[in-house]
Amino acid sequence: MTALTKNTVQMETRMTIGDAKQWLRQQAPHLAVEVGVNFALPLLVYDLVAPRWGDVGGLLASSFPPILWSLVEFVRRRRVDALSMLVIAGIVLSLLAFFGGGSAKLLQLREHLVTALIGLVFLGSAAIGRPLIYQLARAGIARKAPHEVAAFEAKRDSLRFRRVMLLMTLVWGFGLVSSAALACLFVMTLSVHNSLIIGPVLGYATMAGLALWTVWYRRVAERRAASQEQ
Repeated sequence: MTALTKNTVQMETRMTIGDAKQWLRQQAPHLAVEVGVNFALPLLVYDLVAPRWGDVGGLLASSFPPILWSLVEFVRRRRVDALSMLVIAGIVLSLLAFFGGGSAKLLQLREHLVTALIGLVFLGSAAIGRPLIYQLARAGIARKAPHEVAAFEAKRDSLRFRRVMLLMTLVWGFGLVSSAALACLFVMTLSVHNSLIIGPVLGYATMAGLALWTVWYRRVAERRAASQEQ
């Protein structure tokens, strides 16, 4: 690695960390609620319900806060696009996982298989040449800057752009599948209570890592494209 490349990577990393800090400051209240609903509250509900209704009853009860939160968030946004459809799919699969019956371990395994299935959707979209990251990125632009959608769509004919979208989709797909596999390993080796702690931490760490990598790689790809056009 040349000194120039090292400096570029370091600069891109600093920009990514700065963007992340700014985003965290802006989203802190919402993130606090989300962590409470998806992590602290399910664990609390399980600890309260499980002694009386068993592990299965505790898990079923603990699933309601995150599922209801997802439904509320979806209704609040009131938009139907690629991102919304992914959220709906996650909600439906979560409901099927928890209400399909079985032991406590099986319930937890099926819940993590939801993440694996979404990861496989990413990989499948890459395999058929329609990378899901493109659809999600377009949906994000349509939400924040609708006037930029046409310019984004115009890049579809660029081979470099398609490669970037493909690589991002593959990284997200393999990242989600790997995270689900590791979570399933924890389910099989840890107690239900401990896996309820480790599972969300692993999930948040995976999403944060993939998001930061995406921001970094997008900046690198944009810089490379700009340098080649000069």
